[in-house]
Amino acid sequence: MKPYIEEFQNEDKLEQAVNNLKNKGVQANDLYVLTHDDERTERISDKAETNVIGIEETGLNQAVENFFSKKGDELRNQLYEIGLSEDEAQTYEEKLDEGKALLIVTNAEQYHLV
Repeated sequence: MKPYIEEFQNEDKLEQAVNNLKNKGVQANDLYVLTHDDERTERISDKAETNVIGIEETGLNQAVENFFSKKGDELRNQLYEIGLSEDEAQTYEEKLDEGKALLIVTNAEQYHLV
Protein backbone atom coordinates (compact mmCIF):
# COMPACT_ATOMS: atom_id res chain seq x y z
CA MET A 1 0.00 0.00 0.00
CA LYS A 2 1.26 3.41 -0.94
CA PRO A 3 1.59 5.87 1.95
CA TYR A 4 0.24 9.41 2.00
CA ILE A 5 2.98 12.04 2.30
CA GLU A 6 2.91 15.76 3.03
CA GLU A 7 5.97 18.03 2.94
CA PHE A 8 6.56 20.74 5.53
CA GLN A 9 9.13 23.46 5.97
CA ASN A 10 7.59 24.54 9.27
CA GLU A 11 7.58 22.08 12.16
CA ASP A 12 4.60 23.74 13.88
CA LYS A 13 2.49 23.30 10.73
CA LEU A 14 3.52 19.63 10.62
CA GLU A 15 2.39 19.21 14.22
CA GLN A 16 -0.94 20.89 13.39
CA ALA A 17 -1.39 18.51 10.45
CA VAL A 18 -0.70 15.53 12.74
CA ASN A 19 -3.34 16.77 15.19
CA ASN A 20 -5.84 17.28 12.36
CA LEU A 21 -5.23 13.75 11.08
CA LYS A 22 -5.61 12.28 14.58
CA ASN A 23 -8.87 14.21 14.99
CA LYS A 24 -10.07 12.60 11.75
CA GLY A 25 -9.36 9.14 13.15
CA VAL A 26 -5.85 8.41 11.87
CA GLN A 27 -4.14 6.14 14.37
CA ALA A 28 -0.82 7.28 15.86
CA ASN A 29 0.87 4.03 14.83
CA ASP A 30 0.27 5.00 11.17
CA LEU A 31 1.92 8.42 11.49
CA TYR A 32 5.63 8.89 10.79
CA VAL A 33 7.99 11.84 10.52
CA LEU A 34 11.18 11.84 8.47
CA THR A 35 13.82 14.53 8.01
CA HIS A 36 17.40 14.52 6.78
CA ASP A 37 18.69 14.79 10.37
CA ASP A 38 18.06 12.01 12.88
CA GLU A 39 17.98 14.37 15.87
CA ARG A 40 15.48 16.66 14.15
CA THR A 41 13.35 13.65 13.20
CA GLU A 42 13.32 12.44 16.82
CA ARG A 43 12.54 15.92 18.17
CA ILE A 44 9.64 16.50 15.80
CA SER A 45 8.33 12.97 16.29
CA ASP A 46 8.40 13.30 20.07
CA LYS A 47 6.66 16.67 19.98
CA ALA A 48 3.99 15.58 17.47
CA GLU A 49 3.65 12.10 19.02
CA THR A 50 4.37 10.18 15.83
CA ASN A 51 6.72 7.35 14.88
CA VAL A 52 10.08 7.21 13.15
CA ILE A 53 10.96 4.62 10.52
CA GLY A 54 13.02 1.97 12.27
CA ILE A 55 13.79 -1.73 12.39
CA GLU A 56 10.12 -2.66 12.74
CA GLU A 57 9.31 -0.98 9.42
CA THR A 58 12.45 -1.86 7.45
CA GLY A 59 13.45 -5.21 8.93
CA LEU A 60 16.69 -6.05 10.66
CA ASN A 61 18.74 -6.73 7.52
CA GLN A 62 17.81 -3.40 5.94
CA ALA A 63 18.40 -1.56 9.22
CA VAL A 64 21.92 -3.01 9.42
CA GLU A 65 22.55 -2.10 5.78
CA ASN A 66 21.26 1.42 6.43
CA PHE A 67 23.66 1.78 9.35
CA PHE A 68 26.58 1.40 6.95
CA SER A 69 25.03 3.46 4.14
CA LYS A 70 25.38 7.11 3.29
CA LYS A 71 22.55 9.25 4.66
CA GLY A 72 20.88 9.71 1.26
CA ASP A 73 20.91 5.97 0.62
CA GLU A 74 19.51 5.32 4.10
CA LEU A 75 16.64 7.77 3.56
CA ARG A 76 15.79 6.37 0.12
CA ASN A 77 15.82 2.83 1.57
CA GLN A 78 13.49 3.88 4.39
CA LEU A 79 11.08 5.52 1.96
CA TYR A 80 11.19 2.49 -0.32
CA GLU A 81 10.54 0.12 2.59
CA ILE A 82 7.35 1.96 3.59
CA GLY A 83 5.88 1.66 0.12
CA LEU A 84 7.31 4.22 -2.30
CA SER A 85 8.81 3.34 -5.66
CA GLU A 86 12.53 3.91 -6.15
CA ASP A 87 11.79 7.04 -8.22
CA GLU A 88 9.40 8.41 -5.59
CA ALA A 89 11.93 7.68 -2.84
CA GLN A 90 14.56 9.59 -4.83
CA THR A 91 12.23 12.56 -5.30
CA TYR A 92 11.34 12.74 -1.61
CA GLU A 93 14.97 12.28 -0.55
CA GLU A 94 15.77 15.39 -2.60
CA LYS A 95 13.03 17.24 -0.69
CA LEU A 96 14.68 16.14 2.55
CA ASP A 97 18.00 17.50 1.23
CA GLU A 98 16.24 20.88 0.89
CA GLY A 99 15.41 20.83 4.62
CA LYS A 100 11.81 19.71 4.38
CA ALA A 101 10.18 17.40 6.91
CA LEU A 102 7.88 14.65 5.70
CA LEU A 103 4.69 13.57 7.41
CA ILE A 104 3.95 10.03 6.28
CA VAL A 105 0.68 8.17 6.82
CA THR A 106 0.78 4.42 6.28
CA ASN A 107 -2.45 2.55 5.60
CA ALA A 108 -3.59 5.74 3.87
CA GLU A 109 -6.37 3.96 1.95
CA GLN A 110 -8.00 3.01 5.24
CA TYR A 111 -8.29 6.73 6.03
CA HIS A 112 -9.31 7.71 2.48
CA LEU A 113 -6.18 9.83 2.01
CA VAL A 114 -5.19 8.43 -1.39
